[in-house]
Amino acid sequence: MEAQAARRRDSVDTMVSLLQLDPTPMDPSTEDLTALSEDTLESSTSTLKSHGTSSTFKSNGTSSSLGLSGMGKGPIYYLTRIQRYSSYTFAAFAGLHLANTSIIPLIYQSVPYSEPFLLMAREIYQTPLTEPLLVALPIVAHIASGIALRLVRRNENLRRYGGATPGILPLRHAHTSSSTKTSGSSTTSSTPNPWPVISNISMSGYMFAILLVPHVVINRLLPLLVEGDSSNIGLAYVSHGFARDPIPPWIVYSLMLAFGVGHMVWGAAKWMDLAPPVNWRRTTIDKKLRRKRSRAWWGIHAVAATLTGLWAAGGLGIVATAGRAEGWIGKVYENIYQYKGW
Repeated sequence: MEAQAARRRDSVDTMVSLLQLDPTPMDPSTEDLTALSEDTLESSTSTLKSHGTSSTFKSNGTSSSLGLSGMGKGPIYYLTRIQRYSSYTFAAFAGLHLANTSIIPLIYQSVPYSEPFLLMAREIYQTPLTEPLLVALPIVAHIASGIALRLVRRNENLRRYGGATPGILPLRHAHTSSSTKTSGSSTTSSTPNPWPVISNISMSGYMFAILLVPHVVINRLLPLLVEGDSSNIGLAYVSHGFARDPIPPWIVYSLMLAFGVGHMVWGAAKWMDLAPPVNWRRTTIDKKLRRKRSRAWWGIHAVAATLTGLWAAGGLGIVATAGRAEGWIGKVYENIYQYKGW
């Protein structure tokens, strides 16, 4: 009787302890958690295959891969979609800009013959209505949502896990490290980092945003301040700037192309679920999946390098080397570049 009472008391204690728990559901839109679940499922799949068990796991970055469903949509859900759909709008502008500043000059091998195409395209994306909607607003929304996502995920990590980022923290920090000293042994614990890991896509995006500022100031704001409009601004204006002082423009434009094209290509691959997850080299165990991700990694890099080379061939190879503008238009450009010491 005493044994049965003890078992009954243990059962009641266990039930009480479970009722006292207050678990918080994980957000399926959290990027770090989906990456963790994918690698965990992959590891489980390979383990089951090695034991001859027939099971199929599918991880597609949705709540089903985490075993979660029917959950409400939080700020991460909406911020991710703002970041995604704003990139689609800016991609349309980037395609037109690539054609006008690189492909067409590369075909005609001449800046004067390429100017009319740029002027026609500006009627699409540089009007008082379309420029804010197709260019300015998507850029601001994309950058702001990216920063907001990092802040929200940091707060979620602090609230749920006490500052530890699940799945990412073990890759960057050891939970407990042991060190043996001459005087004895001591155990030290690393401080948890609540901030999500900055991926290469995010880092290239931040660098591109920084480099985009002088490009906008010189090509859009200065002409408006000096001339009152940008009707005379075209490819020859850019060529004139390169001829005046070539080293700074070459550095800025080269870095802007590298970071900008890389960010857009890798971002598009991520939205289409073609990009391998973060730290895939460390976490991918299955050899077949590892080869697949390696091919995807090299393929995306090849596309980014090809587009960067294409943009540089026309933009830097033709436009940047065209020289100074002559006549009255050259004086207009010189007045703009000399505004307040520019």
